[in-house]
Amino acid sequence: MTALDALQLIPVAVAAGWIDAVVGGGGLLQLPAMLVAFPTLPTATVLGTNKAVAITGTTSATITYLRKTDVNWRFVGLAAAVALPAASGGALVATALPSSVFRPVIMAALLTVGAFVTLRPDFGRTHAPVRLSRSRAVTAAALSGAGIGFYDGVIGSGTGTFLIITFLLVLGADFVHGSAMAKVVNVGTNLGALIVFVVQGHVLWLLAAAMAVGNVTGGALGARMALKQGASFVRYALLVVVVLLVAKLGYDQWH
Repeated sequence: MTALDALQLIPVAVAAGWIDAVVGGGGLLQLPAMLVAFPTLPTATVLGTNKAVAITGTTSATITYLRKTDVNWRFVGLAAAVALPAASGGALVATALPSSVFRPVIMAALLTVGAFVTLRPDFGRTHAPVRLSRSRAVTAAALSGAGIGFYDGVIGSGTGTFLIITFLLVLGADFVHGSAMAKVVNVGTNLGALIVFVVQGHVLWLLAAAMAVGNVTGGALGARMALKQGASFVRYALLVVVVLLVAKLGYDQWH
């Protein structure tokens, strides 16, 4: 790896941070770019370095959102706490099982999400928080944190998208509030998976540090744009990301 290699990936990290902050799915751009740039590196090392970069941009976006957006901390906090060990478990499974085992299920889920959002144009446009009983809130937060956290550890791309839809359906949030809450939980999932990769020695820290500069910048810019443009903008961005995710997963599955 040379300094030029790292510099070439910084613009990619900026764009990935922007996408991830708005609707999730920054890994669609960043991870393939890293695999192309370093074809001889072990896949686990690329995944680990990608997580080290992603957590910086996610944290930056989270701070930006939280300055101007209220979130349901009881629900989101529990989901994030559960998601952290779940993501670690997913990362361990990813080292033992090929991701092709999970792709068909993920593609079906993404297509369902895309169809649902398309057929319900008013979905997520207004913020109408739903009051849940304590037991239902705890159950929903634990299940969503565990399921999506595990997915982030195994595959990763599109984690923010699934989180946003979860918060819209369960809590009655709009797309902007859903994005804000998704970023909080995404910090937990990134950290959980990153811990596993760090312990196994699969992080290139110098490359991660260089790309993190761009990812933080992109994350802050994306969060500001989502807050400024509102729910409709995030909705359309989500649909675009869903289409790209399905296309990428399908290509990886059958290529």
